Amino acid sequence: MNDAASIRFHRYRTAPNLLTLLRICLAPFLVTAILEGRYELSFGLFVAAGLTDALDGLLARLLQQRSLLGEYLDPVADKLLLSTLFLVLMHIGLIPLRVTVLVFSRDVGILVVAAILYAATGRREFVPSLLGKANTLAQVAAVAAVLLQAMLRQRMVSLDWVAILKAWALYATMTLTVASGLHYSWVAARRVGAQTVNGKATK
Repeated sequence: MNDAASIRFHRYRTAPNLLTLLRICLAPFLVTAILEGRYELSFGLFVAAGLTDALDGLLARLLQQRSLLGEYLDPVADKLLLSTLFLVLMHIGLIPLRVTVLVFSRDVGILVVAAILYAATGRREFVPSLLGKANTLAQVAAVAAVLLQAMLRQRMVSLDWVAILKAWALYATMTLTVASGLHYSWVAARRVGAQTVNGKATK
């Protein structure tokens, strides 16, 4: 194995990236558990996935193992897991259609905007905004509340605060999905506009 190949392989072996890959691998098991109605297991797997998300960033800082691969892989893992869960939970009637449509539309829109930004300016980085991070947190809270409520219903237990948390988390998801999507579009438009002005100025 040559030096370049060895370096690329080593990046996959870093603890943060392994945790991110583990989160991706948990997705099919989580989906299967939900479709089989095993909500206790699905809630536990979702909590485990959340822990890997928290730990990979922490380890990357503590072990100084930040990498370009990790910067791209981590948000991909988050979107893959959350978008899949919204789709599955909508399919079995636990999340409203309008919420899932908004979540998917925003994610597709961001991919299109990022592609346009790269084509226009050559910039690959697209740093998440505070609104984007808040939206991800709201989505995590919404999925967790939905799974927790489903698990409690199987046990014939009803807790008002879980229902309230679910309602507020879904409302926050819809609001922040629209706000963060518009914000990303505005940032991209500014960057493309600045690039156009700078390009004309250098001619």
